[in-house]
Amino acid sequence: MSLDGVMQAPGGPTEDESGDFKYGGWAVPYFDEVTGRVMTKQMAGEYDLLLGRKTFEIFASYWPEHTNDWPQINEITKYVVSNTVTHHKWNNSVFLQSVDDIKEIKKKGGPSLQVHGSAHLIQTLLKNDLVDELWLKIFPVTLGTGKRLFDGGSIPASFELVESSISPSGVIFANYKRAGEVKTGSF
Repeated sequence: MSLDGVMQAPGGPTEDESGDFKYGGWAVPYFDEVTGRVMTKQMAGEYDLLLGRKTFEIFASYWPEHTNDWPQINEITKYVVSNTVTHHKWNNSVFLQSVDDIKEIKKKGGPSLQVHGSAHLIQTLLKNDLVDELWLKIFPVTLGTGKRLFDGGSIPASFELVESSISPSGVIFANYKRAGEVKTGSF
């Protein structure tokens, strides 16, 4: 996300132009070797994806044919929250319609769920206390407008920093785990 919290269209000019967003591809100039290693590490391992419809459609138009950068993308389950799309030819795509569907998947256990992009879905997850970890990538740029990570009234919650690093281009990687309720105090 940008320093001012924008997460819309980091990867390309036409990725998401909704709301007249003009800065698509804003993260690309900051990708370097360190950023690549962090992304590769994040995309490795055992997990499933939880995506909003728009992000799923962007992914489905690209990733099935580009598995050299994300080898397991076609094999992992892609849970998609959508009220309009109910099926897709991309293998292992499962469509959900509600927060209750997400809660049921979390209750069953299984691999962790990663959310990539999906600005509207993230607002729903934050409001419903369904976020266990935040893997933030904070890019040294402000954009002023666009879809923001914390934009829809997330619940009060504490997080603990469990890992952090900074790339040569100034991208801050900060991984947080949920740490209970907000604690208050005074000086």
